[in-house]
Amino acid sequence: MRHSFYCLFTILLLPFASILCQSGNTYIGAEACIMCHKSEKQGSQLSIWKNSAHAKAFETLKTDTANQIAKEKGFKEPAAETWECLKCHVTGYNLDATLLGEKFKIEDGVQCETCHGAGSAYKDMKVMKDKNLAIEKGLIVHEKLEEFCVSCHNNESPTFVEMDIKEAWDKIKHNIPEEKK
Repeated sequence: MRHSFYCLFTILLLPFASILCQSGNTYIGAEACIMCHKSEKQGSQLSIWKNSAHAKAFETLKTDTANQIAKEKGFKEPAAETWECLKCHVTGYNLDATLLGEKFKIEDGVQCETCHGAGSAYKDMKVMKDKNLAIEKGLIVHEKLEEFCVSCHNNESPTFVEMDIKEAWDKIKHNIPEEKK
């Protein structure tokens, strides 16, 4: 029983670990990120994200199906207002407004900073061109992708479907292409 409690606590805490590690950084929003991450040369991250379920994660909470699931789980609020749903379907919900930049919108769902951390300190091109400096300034590059993904993609979700994280990653990976020599 005690082991189960610690596992559940860890799973619930993981989505917020990046927030806790980044004192001082604020969330700038996907709109700020896409300025530099939309070209083919950069890896077309914008189109990969926009065509993913992550970009539509908040919208799914506004459906009748999501509201029915929330009701069946005993929640009185609609899914789009329920913390237990929002914690994995949006970035920035329930954060102090001082941590959210002017262009930040929770309606963007699971966006860049969900996985890569609040971007205010690493957003500048000068910083981003130096990966180590960007990481020092708060950019998160996941070494153990599966551990991060299962912080939301787990059986706590009422719509969870077992999935192969590596296979799912292949559908949304968005690396910057290496320059041809």
